[in-house]
Amino acid sequence: MASGVHMPEPQCLIENINGRLVVNPKALKLLSAIKQPLVVVAIVGLYRTGKSYLMNKLAGKNKGFSLGSTVQSHTKGIWMWCVPHPKKREHTLVLLDTEGLGDVEKGDNQNDSWIFALAILLSSTFVYNSMGTINQQAMDQLQHPFRAAWRTWAKRPPGLQSLKYLRFGPYRRKFANPYIRQMPFYLPPGTSQKDKNFNLPRLCIRKFFPKKKCFIFDRPTQRKKLGQLEDLGDDELDSEFVQQAAEFCSYIFLNSKTKTLSGGIKVTGPRLETLVLTFVNTISSGDLPCMENAVLALAEIENSAAVQKAIAHYEQQMAEKLQLPTETLQELLDLHRASEKEAIDIFMKNSFKDEENVFQKELATKLDKKRDEFCDQNVKASSERCSALIKEIFSPLEEGVKQGLYSKSGGYRLYVEKKEELKIKYLETPRKGLQAEEILQEYLKSKESVGEAILQTDQTLSEKEKQIEVERVRAEAAQAAAKMLEEMQIRNQQIMEQKEKSYQEHVRQLAEKMEKDRAQMLEEQERTMALKLQEQARLIQEGFQEENRRLHNEIQNLQKKMKKSKKECFLS
Repeated sequence: MASGVHMPEPQCLIENINGRLVVNPKALKLLSAIKQPLVVVAIVGLYRTGKSYLMNKLAGKNKGFSLGSTVQSHTKGIWMWCVPHPKKREHTLVLLDTEGLGDVEKGDNQNDSWIFALAILLSSTFVYNSMGTINQQAMDQLQHPFRAAWRTWAKRPPGLQSLKYLRFGPYRRKFANPYIRQMPFYLPPGTSQKDKNFNLPRLCIRKFFPKKKCFIFDRPTQRKKLGQLEDLGDDELDSEFVQQAAEFCSYIFLNSKTKTLSGGIKVTGPRLETLVLTFVNTISSGDLPCMENAVLALAEIENSAAVQKAIAHYEQQMAEKLQLPTETLQELLDLHRASEKEAIDIFMKNSFKDEENVFQKELATKLDKKRDEFCDQNVKASSERCSALIKEIFSPLEEGVKQGLYSKSGGYRLYVEKKEELKIKYLETPRKGLQAEEILQEYLKSKESVGEAILQTDQTLSEKEKQIEVERVRAEAAQAAAKMLEEMQIRNQQIMEQKEKSYQEHVRQLAEKMEKDRAQMLEEQERTMALKLQEQARLIQEGFQEENRRLHNEIQNLQKKMKKSKKECFLS
């Protein structure tokens, strides 16, 4: 999908099989391949109200989603069509067409309710299609779907700040826009259960759809041609309808936002795939789908993947840049620190809602383990190289001992001179690594008995000189051991310092992410508050208008009564 290959035709995303919702694996596979951010537009409404036709228009096609022409809903379940977004670069437009509400084949309203709730939960722009005026009957038809939606949102609204509530009917001249704006949201006073049921759809629309837009459509063509819409060109349709459809599509393309979860997390194909599976599985188990739970499930999957992605990057960087053995431990630790910093950054960019930093701690543990593994590999590589060098460089000395070149008068001096010569050659050889001194000392210690034997057989040395030489050899060995101990302490100190630097890097990047998330949350809150204030101002204005109309009617009634009284008085 990211390479520009999109679906040539719609696929069923969620099948409705005998009232049971089942996810289509083929459609999920298509979704999982889309790495771009998604703009998800879902449409719901009564069967045979033109939903599929409008979705085809959004896809830029005349045919695609099936158009029904019977009293049964032609679209079963939820169908999906993924196309390149015509206005947003590097975005995919996901169109969700749902089966019609109120299908005569369905025995109850529960199926409608879940389809309705899923359409809201999965979309970033929600379109509700209705026939005729927005009257009480239209509100009654939303009673059961909104009751399910209300229970679904009982804990927390599903991040609907970017949703739009769009509504359209076929008869332009039957009512005016002020009526459209007011009717769905007016809450008559009352506290009885009947009043609550009456107000529920209006309350849901007010609460969860702060930004709304209404469209009105004329009849597209003559009634007898409605079943042939797929085959009719724009010149064969009502010109006003064609213009209205174009305005509708333009508005969707320009104003529909990227599907975003709380925290500013943009939804991609794999993320939408997870949401679909989570919601449908929850419904199938008899529970209510909840956006908060779905986001937590998604976060667990994404955060686990973020850890793996960060570790993979770290391993790649170390494999490409690290040449074993390193001359010093610090050389390896510096490379580790640079690769670790990049890995943490990758995790931060790909993770969200890491409650109590569980996954970041997992990443830190794995990075520490990887560092220790590379340190062990470095030691092993150094040991192997040094052992090979010792064998190669000191082979002339070994051969001389075998041939008895040093088993004669003055042989010990020749033996020591040759050994020192070869030591210098060994020490001057580069890229031996951390084990250079230790491997050398192990070798020299293993040859102490050979040196002592040559020393004792050398007749040119006095007993005192031999004793002095033995003490010198022991002193050199002790000095070398002290040097190795000091180097080991330095390495341990370097490891401890690196652990502290790693900890500080995790803290620094976490603080930056928290600050960014806080700023984003404040921005979301400010945007939500602004929408609520706009809604409140509108309702206040409508309240004043309603009060003005009431007072105007009362004044007119009083004037009529006064005129009537004057007339009666005149006649008397």
